[in-house]
Amino acid sequence: MSSDEEKNLDARKAAILKTVVTDYVETSVPVGSAQVARDPEIEVSPATVRADMAALEREGYLTHPHTSAGRIPTDKGYRFFVDHLAPPLPLGEAQQVQVQEFFSRAHGELERMLADTSQLLARLTDTAAIVVPPAHEGLVVRSAILSRLSPHTALLVLVLSNGTVDRQAIPIAEEVADEHLRAASNFLDQQLSGRPASELGRRPEIGLSGRPEVDEVVSRVREALSAPAGEEHSPEQVFVGGAARMIEHFAAVEQVRAVLTILEESFVVVSLLHDVLTKGQSVSIGSEHGLEPLAECSLVVAPFGGAGEGAGTIGILGPTRMDYPQALAAVAVVGQRLSRELEGE
Repeated sequence: MSSDEEKNLDARKAAILKTVVTDYVETSVPVGSAQVARDPEIEVSPATVRADMAALEREGYLTHPHTSAGRIPTDKGYRFFVDHLAPPLPLGEAQQVQVQEFFSRAHGELERMLADTSQLLARLTDTAAIVVPPAHEGLVVRSAILSRLSPHTALLVLVLSNGTVDRQAIPIAEEVADEHLRAASNFLDQQLSGRPASELGRRPEIGLSGRPEVDEVVSRVREALSAPAGEEHSPEQVFVGGAARMIEHFAAVEQVRAVLTILEESFVVVSLLHDVLTKGQSVSIGSEHGLEPLAECSLVVAPFGGAGEGAGTIGILGPTRMDYPQALAAVAVVGQRLSRELEGE
């Protein structure tokens, strides 16, 4: 929005726009001038409100659905509300208790905690919630454990410095004895602990123990960790909670299906969240995403667990008709608690 447009939206029109947004979010019914005039903050007649609402419509902040006498906000109207009118509110007391109780119990594997966090945020906001773990750059391997899954398969578990747990199946010969597998596990732990996680998948240098039976297993692990030349990296891990809640917000089945399809595309989801943060924003509204299936959706996002490219991302995807102050508060609080959990506070 240009500075000229901001100047043209005087205090009274801004107050009227705020009332229209908050009433429409609460009721999902187009808002009429008489309803706005009943707001104690709007100290003018319904006729004056009607004239100002017509002006707001001409300026692109409101629109007229069908033949209704009421108006609803446009993407531009929501954007002005988020940037200028949405008050910074604390999370509700009951929701704060929910967050506190959740993180008091949130221990163990990072993946499980991130998946559960996405469900928590979905419940708090009644939207789909998205959690993208921090990138592996800057992380190191904390420990490595190799154990037998079946006669022909072992499981390599790598615990990273931020609590992330990577697992990979390793093919082994049936005749490998358990004692040799344990010896290989101990040797790999010594070789990999403290190594940058970014080395994994690039044929990491792993020495030999000097024991043929053990080194056979170690060689299988080294091969499994080495991505073949030209092989693309696996999609970034994304945890989505409450996706089914989108069904409640949209009447058209095709629209719901399109939104759910987007949520299943991890690369698209990660790119969307990254683009919002790259623009220095915490909210992306409707057409701002550049994706037609999300034209009636908004994203509220925040980084967690680090800074810059290595940070994780937490966010929600819901209808443009969402409670932005409450959504911003929920994402901020859960993101801050998640950061503290990762930092061991």
